[in-house]
Amino acid sequence: MSPLRMTYLALAVWGAVHPMAWFVTFWRTEAASLSALIDSWYVNAGTRGLVWDLTIAAIALTVWVLAETWVRRNWSALWAIPATFCIGVSCGLPLYLFLRTRPA
Repeated sequence: MSPLRMTYLALAVWGAVHPMAWFVTFWRTEAASLSALIDSWYVNAGTRGLVWDLTIAAIALTVWVLAETWVRRNWSALWAIPATFCIGVSCGLPLYLFLRTRPA
């Protein structure tokens, strides 16, 4: 595996683990409430802006993944879409790059 692919994989793992650690910490203090987590995203203009920034980035990444998958027929790259929406862009993007750069 090339150093670039290893870097993408490491970033995907970090992008999954690090944000999840913060979510788990939040859920421990808020009784594992998904609605409380979502409410916290809209506390002020800064968090609201960040949520919209990440939402737009997730949609753009999804469009890119779908368009490239259709052309390249790299079906395993579709795993980046649920990773993006279930974990976050910090996992979905490097995971997609890792899957996209796989040797044929």
